[in-house]
Amino acid sequence: MTQPTDSSLRTAGPAPGATGRASFVVDDEGVVVAWPPDAEELLGHPAYRVLGRAARELVVTDAVADPADADVVLRHRDGHHVGCTVRVVAEHGADTVPRWRVRLTASARGASDAVDRALLEALFTRSPVGLFVLDPQLRLVRCNAAAEGMQGTRVTEGLGLRPTQAWPDFSAEAAERVMAEVLETGRPVLSFEKRGRPPADPGREHVYAASVFRLEDDDGRVLGVADVVVDVTERHRARQRLALMAEAGSRIGGSLDVLDTAGELAGLLVPGLADSVAVDLLEPVLAGEEVPHGPGEAGRDLRRAASRTIRTGVSPGAYRVGEVSSYPAAAPAAQVLVDHRPRLVPVVEEDSAWVRADTVRGRRMREERVHSLMVVPLLVRGRALGLVALYRWTDRGAFQRDDLTLAEDLAGRAAVALDNAHRYARERNAVLSLQRGLLPQRLPAADAVQAAHHWVHSGAGGDWTDVITLPGARVALVAGSTPGRGVRTAATMGRLRTAVHTLASLELAPDEVMARLEDLVRQMDAEAAGAPAAGPVGATCLYLVYDPVTCRCSVATAGPAGLALVAADRTVTFPDVPAGPPLGRPGPPFAKATLSLPEGSRLVLFTPGLLQAFSGDAGHRALTRELAEACPSPQDLCLRLTERLVPPDPPEDAAVLVARTRPLDPARVATWTLPADPAAVATARCLASRQLSAWDMEDEAFATELIVSELVTNAIRYAEPPVQLRLIRDRTLSVEVSDGSSTAPYLRHARTTDEGGRGLLLVSQFAQRWGTRYEDRGKTIWVEEPVASAV
Repeated sequence: MTQPTDSSLRTAGPAPGATGRASFVVDDEGVVVAWPPDAEELLGHPAYRVLGRAARELVVTDAVADPADADVVLRHRDGHHVGCTVRVVAEHGADTVPRWRVRLTASARGASDAVDRALLEALFTRSPVGLFVLDPQLRLVRCNAAAEGMQGTRVTEGLGLRPTQAWPDFSAEAAERVMAEVLETGRPVLSFEKRGRPPADPGREHVYAASVFRLEDDDGRVLGVADVVVDVTERHRARQRLALMAEAGSRIGGSLDVLDTAGELAGLLVPGLADSVAVDLLEPVLAGEEVPHGPGEAGRDLRRAASRTIRTGVSPGAYRVGEVSSYPAAAPAAQVLVDHRPRLVPVVEEDSAWVRADTVRGRRMREERVHSLMVVPLLVRGRALGLVALYRWTDRGAFQRDDLTLAEDLAGRAAVALDNAHRYARERNAVLSLQRGLLPQRLPAADAVQAAHHWVHSGAGGDWTDVITLPGARVALVAGSTPGRGVRTAATMGRLRTAVHTLASLELAPDEVMARLEDLVRQMDAEAAGAPAAGPVGATCLYLVYDPVTCRCSVATAGPAGLALVAADRTVTFPDVPAGPPLGRPGPPFAKATLSLPEGSRLVLFTPGLLQAFSGDAGHRALTRELAEACPSPQDLCLRLTERLVPPDPPEDAAVLVARTRPLDPARVATWTLPADPAAVATARCLASRQLSAWDMEDEAFATELIVSELVTNAIRYAEPPVQLRLIRDRTLSVEVSDGSSTAPYLRHARTTDEGGRGLLLVSQFAQRWGTRYEDRGKTIWVEEPVASAV
């Protein structure tokens, strides 16, 4: 029998297909006298080689490791060991010679060893999983065929070398650190990442998941480490694509600004998918105009919306953001605009005709040694908003088909966000155009105040301020805000502003103006019932009338009072104005407050949007700090307030009005109290004539005497004392007659048979305008006359 060899140091079970049970017969001296087929099947020895020989020659006496459940270890014909349990029974033949039947049962351990050996053989010959075996000094002892293909190192070339020597470009330093840790601690490390370029695919970096565990013998002696490596490149790339898509959902579309959205797309693609990227959009997209449907035309102008690159210290693209360019007709980008189909150019040839024709981009591509290109259109409902160009020049490899699919998905998501931003810009432009058309381009000139205003447009369209000149050199200041957004809100704002002008011309007190606006808002809300977000309910308005003769003002407000008073010494106060409910909301009746204004005071009216960036009292504190600083003009103060208090991209409109009050020179006002006597009419005409001569206004004397005569006559005949006549010399000449009655006169067209009734008709012919103003007690009939030259 042969001696044990290296390959027979481990026991194994029967050959595949064997039953694991056999028996043979020996004589009284232990010589084999019968060797049936089942014994040959179990141990592989034919009968002619065993019969007549001692059975002990089958027994392995120097087995390194015997199975625990075996009585004896026998040697198979091919040299491996078979552990068996033994049962011996006596047999008596016809010749009465003693014989013994030896019954063998192969141990279970032996069967599993056969499987282990087959599995080990498969791992080193047929397994697609890479396997490296290293000794305690981390020198390569053995690797399987799959490992050779991964690292490009044959066993004969790498045996005895450490990882940093055998395959330095495959994350070898990190692998050695992990292996040393496993050798020291005995704890396996699972699925750490290694990267490299295998010989079969040198143009693309592959990702491997490696697991390292320590090898020990039965006595616990450390034999080395095993490194199991699996190529997970496709899984890694799929995970990267999913992560990129998930990131796109959170990063793209967070803004309704076209340039910001384009920048979000570019920031996602670099370095996630490309080394550099350029986003070019059609001009109508940026301008908020209509984008044409259907196929485009080659050579169309595109404006650069965003660009990114992995390089530092250089411009991210051949064109800067905002610059206009076009692509040559033969370029892939030009073709994309025509047929709306993406283009993949795996290999970019530097001498290609389209590269040479595009001088600016071609030069940049040659400088960066771009080797791969993708161009993807930004499509929404059959319309191309622009395109995205992706470039690679690093050793990450050329773009693949799955890269193009991913780029299409990302571009599709970005196109929807860009379309939303474009539509928002278009609607915002419409709102701004309507709002600018409804708001005053310049404030009317008034001697009572030096006023300026400023708006911050967010696209809401509901805030406005106004200055309205009133008779008697007075002026009305208005600040209002309408809730909502869009064209409808801007139109509603225009209706409310028109209503305020109409009510102001009726000389109503501020609280009466608010009450009439309340009625109008409720009517408008009833008309808009059923239309979403159509009513102006919740609008706010502050209405203030300043009289430069008395230096007093009366004010009423619907909603929070946006009013600040700045004294000449820059002391800031917020007058206590009774705040009525917002227009259309239930609440107490509107009330007015009367304020005395020292000379040189500034009135600051503002809408809630001015303090939208603050909460609670913080806004009023910030406004106080700004108003306390010196500022030469109302216009400068308006700009400073909006720049410092309104956020850069506000969600709501903001409006502010600053008016520096000026008292009227007493020399330009003449006031007389007249007795309730018809003879006082002549006295009134004489007083008015002398005053006009003093003001060097003789040209207006005839009309003024006629107006004074008629108004004083009506006051004495039909009204109650006291009767007061006042002339005010401003940009117009105002004649005011006050009395204690609340009965208003009205203009009549007298018939030919009437003896009276033509007085106010004559007055209206000479007057520029006339009307009635009700006071807390009594009324004032006023008439304005044009003058030859404005004062």
